[in-house]
Amino acid sequence: MVTGIIGRKVGMTQIFDADGTIHPATVIKAGPCVVVQAKTAASDGYEAVQLGLVEETPAKVGKPLAGHYKKAGVPPTRVRREVQLEKGAAAPKIGEQVLASIFENGERVDIVGTGRGKGFQGVVRRHHFGGGAATHGSMFHRAPGSIGASSYPSRVVKGMRAAGRMGGARTTVHNLKVLRVDLENNLVIVEGGIPGAPSSYVVIRKALKAKRIKVAQVEKPKKAGKK
Repeated sequence: MVTGIIGRKVGMTQIFDADGTIHPATVIKAGPCVVVQAKTAASDGYEAVQLGLVEETPAKVGKPLAGHYKKAGVPPTRVRREVQLEKGAAAPKIGEQVLASIFENGERVDIVGTGRGKGFQGVVRRHHFGGGAATHGSMFHRAPGSIGASSYPSRVVKGMRAAGRMGGARTTVHNLKVLRVDLENNLVIVEGGIPGAPSSYVVIRKALKAKRIKVAQVEKPKKAGKK
């Protein structure tokens, strides 16, 4: 059995429990996916499968990728990702579908995606620097301050936090709770936010280091003491 699936972020909403508790949630259209290639320990050194996300509009691919899909006997897909297999589980056959049914309500998952790009930003926004005084003619408001000594080592050391390109990097959010699984519409609703803009591609996988879900304990009534 595979441990993950490809999906597209639909957007955010709210989920209400029976007792009225509100959960901020993200809706993800998870799959359907098709197995394009199988990786084995004998040939590749590890066990995994390459999935392709089946979408409404057909994908256009070049000749090399067209041959890759022709060998698998599946139609071309725009997005492909590798996901691992569960230990001791048999690998699915090439051409087999992977659906959102691999997840259950209440389990923990990790979401892997690409965060929103924010362009070139200064140190206040990029690294949350406090900045200087806003008044009294300080002339030091959003500048980074000292970036090194002049006499020694007479250079800027590596790793110095400075202005630069922000966002647009691969990001993983761990241990999100699955609130709902809609098999009919291929939807997975997770608690909280995930990286990326709406309609961006993500990978939903079973949590690598799943945290236990806390269950509210009902306090037992205390016995009345003797007078």
